[in-house]
Amino acid sequence: MTITRLTLPNGLLVLLKEIHTAPLISHWVWYRVGSRDEVSGITGASHWVEHMQFKGTSLFPSGVLDRAISREGGVWNAFTYLDWTTYFETLPADRIDLAMRLEADRMVNSLFDPREFAAERTVIISERQGNENDPLFRLNEEVQAAAFRVHSYHHEVIGDLVDLESMQRDDLYHHYRAHYTPSNAVLAMAGDFETERILERLRQLYDGMPAAEKPHRSSRPEPPQPGERRVTVEGPGETIYMEAAYHAPAAAHPDFFPFMVLDSLLTGPSNLNMFGGGISNKTSRLYRALVESELAISLHGSIQATIDPFIYSIMAIVHPRSRVEAVVGVMDEEIQRLQQAPPEAAQVERAVKQARALFAYGSESITNQAFWLGLSEMFADYDWFLEYLSRLAAVTPQEVQRVAQEYLRPQNRVLGVYLPGGRGAWAEAEEHSDA
Repeated sequence: MTITRLTLPNGLLVLLKEIHTAPLISHWVWYRVGSRDEVSGITGASHWVEHMQFKGTSLFPSGVLDRAISREGGVWNAFTYLDWTTYFETLPADRIDLAMRLEADRMVNSLFDPREFAAERTVIISERQGNENDPLFRLNEEVQAAAFRVHSYHHEVIGDLVDLESMQRDDLYHHYRAHYTPSNAVLAMAGDFETERILERLRQLYDGMPAAEKPHRSSRPEPPQPGERRVTVEGPGETIYMEAAYHAPAAAHPDFFPFMVLDSLLTGPSNLNMFGGGISNKTSRLYRALVESELAISLHGSIQATIDPFIYSIMAIVHPRSRVEAVVGVMDEEIQRLQQAPPEAAQVERAVKQARALFAYGSESITNQAFWLGLSEMFADYDWFLEYLSRLAAVTPQEVQRVAQEYLRPQNRVLGVYLPGGRGAWAEAEEHSDA
């Protein structure tokens, strides 16, 4: 299907895709700002600004927006991530003007009322504290911080508690004004519309907004890791968790596609779609080696599409009768098998089919079509999405072996463990498991 791509005089990039399969339109506005654009003192600002965007403008006061979208039979939400923040509405086609007016308005007119700001501080701190009750959040935060000592990927999207407690209303408002500009935004729409009519309406809404310089995005490349790092997190509970986080390629890097096949082969394919479920990973090598042998209760992997190199995580829940080092040992053996010899062509073909199926099925809906229009612009361009399936299909067994050799080395990973009950060292957890 034809994609219309144009940039308005003020720098707003517009991407439109007509899909006439259902009387729906999905409307997304993306901003090139996320947790990577924060420094110490304002970590969590991007996520907090996202919350404040739901607190109203003069045209759409707080409390009006939810009722308006629901009354028109639509859904809406927003997400903040490492590299971006996005807002979307999916509505009946004849009601989409509400979404268009709403996003144009709050791009420049959000109020940031001091009382709403104070109330939202409590909400976000509670969210942060709730996350800390989850052992996986606590483990992942420590592992991510250990993996990134230079790059701003080192902190969680929600931010550090000390910054959430100290940030002021003007800190957030400055962050909003600096990054929420037409030249720093991408507007993506997919659905049942006529392109020329939508373009005319968008020009009416956005042409009056002044252009602004794109904010500077600092880039502090993470240096190569000099050796394996180990992290131990202690806390309440009864379950031991293990996470192995390997430095992995950025989404635009050629190695990303063989890495996706490697991921599918080892742990089952990662789902890059915003919406939609997963598929079974029971045929993956590590599931068979760890879960079927009762060394682990569950096993999954995760790789993300990011601007800069991020991490590939392998997460396991350690079986009560097993040991952390036993899980790590078997995991390393399976990885070494891939490093020493390329997988059979039939195995790669099956892994490619799984990764392609998960991606293709999850990309079919109108909402996900619009999602990919904008997301791909955050780290590459729409050609990345269009070429995704063909580039996966072109991956060879030798490429899978090569990326396993290059990236899945112990020296390139952070190995983390969550120990319940404050048991101390890894060895103590192993002794407990043997008892």
